[in-house]
Amino acid sequence: MAEAAKQTGLSAPTVSAAWKAFRQGGWEAVPVRQRGRKAGQGESLDNPAQGALMALLVSQPETPTPAWSSRALADALAREGHRVSPRAIDHWLEANGLKPSPLALEGLARRRSTTGRWYRQQVQPVLEQVHQVGGAIWLGGARVAGPAKSLDSAPRRYQLYLHGKRGALFTRCLPTPPGGEAYLELFRRLLAQAGGSRPVALVFHGAYFRASPEIQAWLMRYPEFHLINVPPDFDLGSDPKLR
Repeated sequence: MAEAAKQTGLSAPTVSAAWKAFRQGGWEAVPVRQRGRKAGQGESLDNPAQGALMALLVSQPETPTPAWSSRALADALAREGHRVSPRAIDHWLEANGLKPSPLALEGLARRRSTTGRWYRQQVQPVLEQVHQVGGAIWLGGARVAGPAKSLDSAPRRYQLYLHGKRGALFTRCLPTPPGGEAYLELFRRLLAQAGGSRPVALVFHGAYFRASPEIQAWLMRYPEFHLINVPPDFDLGSDPKLR
């Protein structure tokens, strides 16, 4: 029974019930149905909830969190009368092209390539230093986002996103490409969330910060904030950068 459950991916009680039904009435007695929820049974966002969600995404969270998490969005929607779960919001973000994958840094230290050398020389020492003193490590980026099957007439949306512990997504949308103040507000919130006494490391893809004197001056004032730019020609599994 245990081996059958392992091979089929079904639970032991399900296999046991199927075997009992087979013994009593053959294959016709075994109930077979599609796994998972039927189409239309999953929790979804109605039009008013979707409108409220988009309005939240283009705003800043009230708390000092760097951007919106699905939990924070669900709580904010509940205060406006929309009862939606964080999982439903995750599904909506994915369906609307707003759920990028984290930067793929795992295994780079072992690569004998330009990307591997960049990681060993510029990224790994900083991450190890920040980790040893209990600092915060974030992966993030800026991108043009939109539904996977969007029409040519669909408006362009610009997204700032971060991935924290265990790949948790924090995001914010903008109607225009993010400027220096949008990035600085993100950086300030990351430092504030770290408590002001712990360092922060941010590996970021999709923006070239060395071209901004404003951001460079801010980084000089806050040496505890370690900003690591991913070179634009490196493919780390990230999404299209801003153009």
